Amino acid sequence: MTPDPCTDDDEIVTWWGLVIEGYLATQNRLMGEITDRFGLAPASFDILLRLVRSPEHRMPMTRLATEAALSSGGFTKVADRLAAADLIRRVPSPDDRRVTFAALTDHGLDVAERARTACAEILRRIVLTPLSDDAPALAEAMRTLRTVNG
Repeated sequence: MTPDPCTDDDEIVTWWGLVIEGYLATQNRLMGEITDRFGLAPASFDILLRLVRSPEHRMPMTRLATEAALSSGGFTKVADRLAAADLIRRVPSPDDRRVTFAALTDHGLDVAERARTACAEILRRIVLTPLSDDAPALAEAMRTLRTVNG
């Protein structure tokens, strides 16, 4: 489908604003429920999700910081909080002294799995139900934008 080249400038800007506003409202609601249920700040939740989906539930800390879009200092603060809560531990790489892994503890794995399940349940309720048959098209549109602009 080719976009209409005559679409009004204000209409295009409004569409984009609606995308941003819809995302922010949905993300705020999602993270509010995750915080209420699990006491996890958004960055902590993101780190736990990345680790629970990683092989052996661990990842090099520098890669994890990059993927989570956190500065090294910001990531260190989040990692310190997660370690203090017994959700992750730092594990030196057996192969490279320069690499340290963030790895889920048993408690962290339990919390991460429960939080992931809750996240899916919340998304079913606040995204899939209202969008119904439009949800797959939205996901594909966002995948396309990520590919062409990433």
